[in-house]
Amino acid sequence: MDKINNKTFDQERALYSIKNTLVENCRFEGPKDGESALKESENIEVNNCYMDLRYPLWHVNKLLLANSTMTKNCRAALWYTKDALIDHTTMNGIKALRECRKITLKNCLINSPEFGWRCHQLKLDECKIKAEYAFFESRNIKISNMKLRGKYSFQYTQNVEISQSTLKTKDAFWHAKNVVVRNSVLIGEYIGWYSNGLTLINCHIKGTQPFCYCKNLKLIDCTTEDCDLAFEYSDVEATINGSLISIKNPLCGTIIVDNLDAIITEDSKYQSSAKIVVKNQLK
Repeated sequence: MDKINNKTFDQERALYSIKNTLVENCRFEGPKDGESALKESENIEVNNCYMDLRYPLWHVNKLLLANSTMTKNCRAALWYTKDALIDHTTMNGIKALRECRKITLKNCLINSPEFGWRCHQLKLDECKIKAEYAFFESRNIKISNMKLRGKYSFQYTQNVEISQSTLKTKDAFWHAKNVVVRNSVLIGEYIGWYSNGLTLINCHIKGTQPFCYCKNLKLIDCTTEDCDLAFEYSDVEATINGSLISIKNPLCGTIIVDNLDAIITEDSKYQSSAKIVVKNQLK
């Protein structure tokens, strides 16, 4: 590979369309405030670089980005890029990843309010993410060991697998399809509304009004905390080890729970055929 070392770039399209190149120990900053430094590049490695300018990695094919820092000024850093590995990198700019395909992120620290929109084939491991809207309309996602803080996460996503993760986010998985979450913690409000094919296995769920208007919802050996008004108008099969505050007007299916304070059946618009089994009432 060609090598570019220890340089500073601030001009527009500074390294536009480079190929087969290692860019190392470089800085993308300066008074010219140029955009799109590495746009349309192919088979490049970017290592130990500092990026303070907008749109650096658009339309890149085959990218290794490692040990680098993107500041808040590095807006919309990766768009329309495919076949990339991002490793030990900090991403701070808004809209850091969008319309990308076949992207793997490992050991990354991400603070990007609109992160990961409309992407395909994403893999994340050991990442920490703060994002108000994360993964909007993305598909084919596999995540492990993630810590996420946000508000409206995984809306309209499809084909998602999450394991060994902690999600602190309200309104997660709205309108999501074919999602499996294993051995994880979900803390938020209104989790899973309007989802289809959401399955949680050995998870802990905390927060008000979870899992309403769901289709094909499954909770397998899960625990709950501070959950009330759950499962309204949902098609659900659930086994819950612990307590629920209340269940309200489930549509159909079976809910098995250790302890339940209240079943609310008032003001239902639809006739319910759901079966609710409270284990401790059987003793």
